[in-house]
Amino acid sequence: MYRPKTTLEQWRILQAVVDCGGYAHAAAKLNKSQSSLNHAVAKLQSQLGVQLLEVRGRKAYLTEAGEVMLRRSRHLTQNVQDLEVLADSINQDWEPQITLALDLAYPRKLIYPVLRAFYPESRGSRLNILDTVLTGTEEAITQGWADLVIGGTVPRGFLGEPIAEIKFVAVCHPDHPLSAMSSPLDANELLQHLQIVIKDTGQSPDEKQGWLRAEARWTVSQFHMAIDLLLQGLGFCWLPEHEVAHLVDAGRLNRLNIKGSSFRKHINWLVHPRPDAMGPGSKLLSELILSHRQLNHYPPLEIKVGET
Repeated sequence: MYRPKTTLEQWRILQAVVDCGGYAHAAAKLNKSQSSLNHAVAKLQSQLGVQLLEVRGRKAYLTEAGEVMLRRSRHLTQNVQDLEVLADSINQDWEPQITLALDLAYPRKLIYPVLRAFYPESRGSRLNILDTVLTGTEEAITQGWADLVIGGTVPRGFLGEPIAEIKFVAVCHPDHPLSAMSSPLDANELLQHLQIVIKDTGQSPDEKQGWLRAEARWTVSQFHMAIDLLLQGLGFCWLPEHEVAHLVDAGRLNRLNIKGSSFRKHINWLVHPRPDAMGPGSKLLSELILSHRQLNHYPPLEIKVGET
């Protein structure tokens, strides 16, 4: 019978050292001494006969072999965590707490009938509903801290069900200089004007979506703040059409027609970060969300994790 040479704790320590950028920060995060972390990683490398890290200056860097081993180790530790969560779910009839992460762009009017239907059946479960944006929504899935996630992307290795279609439009105040320019606008006309953007809630934001080339940018955390700034005649912003349609219709905001991008369309997906560990409350909430979706039927999206 095969006996493992290494332990899960050693792999978790290696992950912490890499994620924190060195032994000192990892020690603080894990509440362990730096020497114990050094010893654990050194022993791990010795047991495997493979150098995983090399220290240059005060920072630890992965070797090529270390990158491969670390990637595989993350699957290992995540699988163990999922097993433990599954055991907890099996041992209890109903979850005491359910966390639902909602991308800020998802129309809130769609979730309210879901919550009304869920409450009488919730059996006292505490429901945490948290706003997320961009990378923050992805992290809710990949880090597994939410039970259900509604967001604009489905990360690799996860399944998603499409539930809503969101259209983003560029808007500004009627008295803003952009409103007076000939339509359609060249995107270069936007460069010298203030752009209002919504803050990415991720721990490691990745600005890979949307147009972000304006010289001046102000970042806010909510749509209502962005809209208030626009109503003051400040800047332009891409916002969900359902958030600004009434203001455009009332003539309080102007919709910008930009050459090559009159609007951006996004699909919102319902994702189960840990499908095997879902309790009955999360399953019921998921079913209710799907029953209130605002789309024709789409097949579920599946993206395979590449094997190393």
